[in-house]
Amino acid sequence: MKNPLKKYVGPSTLVAAAFIGPGTVTVCTLAGVRSGYMLLWALLFSMIATIVLQEMTGRLGIVSRKGFGEAIREEFKNPILRYVGILLVLGAVVVGNAAYEGGNISGAVLGIESLYGGMEVEMGGFVIRLWPAVIGVIAFTLLFTGSFKIISTFLVALVSLMSIVFLTTAILIQPDFSEIFKGLFIPRYTEGSLLTVVALIGTTVVPYNLFLHASSVQEKYTHVSQLSDFRKENAVGIITGGIISMCIVITSAAAFNKSGGDISNAADMAVQLEPLLGGWATAFMSFGLFSAGISSAITAPLAAGYAARGVFGWEHDLTDFKFRLVWILILLTGVVFSSLGFNPIQLIEFAQLANGILLPFIAVFLLYIVNRVMVLGANRNTTIQNVFGGIVVLVAIILGMKSINAVLNFL
Repeated sequence: MKNPLKKYVGPSTLVAAAFIGPGTVTVCTLAGVRSGYMLLWALLFSMIATIVLQEMTGRLGIVSRKGFGEAIREEFKNPILRYVGILLVLGAVVVGNAAYEGGNISGAVLGIESLYGGMEVEMGGFVIRLWPAVIGVIAFTLLFTGSFKIISTFLVALVSLMSIVFLTTAILIQPDFSEIFKGLFIPRYTEGSLLTVVALIGTTVVPYNLFLHASSVQEKYTHVSQLSDFRKENAVGIITGGIISMCIVITSAAAFNKSGGDISNAADMAVQLEPLLGGWATAFMSFGLFSAGISSAITAPLAAGYAARGVFGWEHDLTDFKFRLVWILILLTGVVFSSLGFNPIQLIEFAQLANGILLPFIAVFLLYIVNRVMVLGANRNTTIQNVFGGIVVLVAIILGMKSINAVLNFL
């Protein structure tokens, strides 16, 4: 007997699982604490933007049988434009993934420190945290041996369980639905919440997922006739992830509206789950953050490796030295960022902000590629798809520029 739900589970489900990581839990919790339900519209926009962009990159993979990086390398015929494009995209992915990796590892550290306490040493006047190195060794071992697939599946299951808990808690606390409705459909933000808006977008519309998606869809979908099935699966997966993110904002807004306070560790974030889990909330949140952090710490370096392999035309071999060198660099950078005593919450938030600022660069290249007749033929973008894609890029550019200006003024 066939499972009727199987057609709604696939590469897009993994995309959703990838963005429900420690960054999403942290940033959505901070959004609820600081702004209540007011920024839910940013998640609604992010969900729509993710559906639009992931559909484009998935369609690219199914129709052309190419990865996103390969398409960029092959479709820019002018040598100068091609190399500029490669450098811009590679720079954006590497910088974004390095920051994201620091956030992933810090998320795992937040979880494990709540369970076992911190491990630190002082060297030359600097306090070096040791847990990031331990997590880095675990991620390195899994990536190098290739056994990360089984472990990642297990960890995604744990993250999925955490997501169910957030959804159940959001229903249990009986939130103010009129305020939720206003937050969803009336875009508002204060000057102080602008960076949080961009971070919410950056934690949902993750640039490296565009590279992973174009390659991963080719395993499940082998013919153009399956585009309709892919689009259904894409919408279901992303909407599910978006709803979970919204539930995190809702639960944190309700919990901290009553108790007040700010967020500095996993125990603080666990307060929002106490209506359902009671005394088990802190342990559950800690283990969930650790699981999400390890899982994401594996996928982010891999995505950078796939992007570099595509744009440079390297061999399709996970054991290739150059491929490994890229993911080792990303993993090492993340470990260093997380070890140097930066506030883990601030590092995670910065990673999502970096993603939000870098998103327009990647989206512009994607829009160019999916409008190429030589690449997609009759399946190139329609006018409606270009309108939606253009709106996503325009909003991302405006918010990114405003964020850069806010950061410069702050400095």
